[in-house]
Amino acid sequence: MEEEVLKKLRALVGWSSGDGVFCPGGSISNMYAVNLARYQRYPDCKQRGLRALPPLALFTSKECHYSIKKGAAFLGLGTDSVRVVKADERGKMIPEDLERQINLAEAEGAVPFLVTATSGTTVLGAFDPLEAIADVCQRHGLWLHVDAAWGGSVLLSQTHRHLLAGIQRADSVAWNPHKLLTAGLQCSALLLRDTSNLLKRCHGSQASYLFQQDKFYDVALDTGDKVVQCGRRVDCLKLWLMWKAQGGQGLEQRVDQAFALARYLVEELKKREGFELVMEPEFVNVCFWFVPPSLRGKQGSPDYAERLAKVAPVLKERMVKEGSMMVGYQPHGTRGNFFRMVVANPALTQADMDFFLNELERLGQDL
Repeated sequence: MEEEVLKKLRALVGWSSGDGVFCPGGSISNMYAVNLARYQRYPDCKQRGLRALPPLALFTSKECHYSIKKGAAFLGLGTDSVRVVKADERGKMIPEDLERQINLAEAEGAVPFLVTATSGTTVLGAFDPLEAIADVCQRHGLWLHVDAAWGGSVLLSQTHRHLLAGIQRADSVAWNPHKLLTAGLQCSALLLRDTSNLLKRCHGSQASYLFQQDKFYDVALDTGDKVVQCGRRVDCLKLWLMWKAQGGQGLEQRVDQAFALARYLVEELKKREGFELVMEPEFVNVCFWFVPPSLRGKQGSPDYAERLAKVAPVLKERMVKEGSMMVGYQPHGTRGNFFRMVVANPALTQADMDFFLNELERLGQDL
């Protein structure tokens, strides 16, 4: 089942062959990608450890998921080895700055080995320009990993898959069906273009009491040595069953419905006083401020931003205590706290979007 499902996912990325494994979450998928890229460049490090390595540099945008830095720390590279590339106002990595950072790292004596692009950033839902980033990686001979944990499922949609144009040029892709496709937690795939058994060479330890080579069946079915875990859950089953039940078209409809509902929410939000979009969404992350009655028309006052930033935490507390909704908020760069409504649940309807806006108005009418 795992092989079949991984093959389908790889085909959607645009690969006719390759490898892959289900991981316990996207953070681990990203960590594996860092480890694989390092091992491919310096296979000695598996045995000799960090002393076999020069100072290394990996590159990711300032909008990346925090697991990239966590992974660098966990793998002994240190967070200083992560070079943060600028993103534009929509949250996309700027390829020209990536090029600049690579040259800068080399000038400082570090060895670049990996670029991590993001398809569907956590807050703004931005998609990095993969073709341009792949060009930079090709020029410098760097491994390209795409963290598509959030946005990968968009590949199922003929209408929207252009957002990930160029993903077939990646060396590895992280994709979480438990996010947009709402497969049961956890269901996270790491996909590789590699056909040289890199996963097993990098992670394997050939324990003779588990991975006997003289079994009566095809030992290629023993995928356990590809991963760092020993015990593994059958995460592929969740996606396999869902795919069987819904079919490719059913899953595509889920994705398209999420986009359509996010668009509906944006249009409704624009009609109401007191709702202000952070930006037009590219994905299903709808980011906005709720401006309560006492702050409307006060944009010019010196403490406006400071007061507006206090609104979302208060409304969050009220909605949770009321038990009516659960919607996240966060600050972002220089922007104060704003709501991030992620429209992903296939059971949501336009009526739920209307309820959401009405409920925010009701909960914030006295602020």
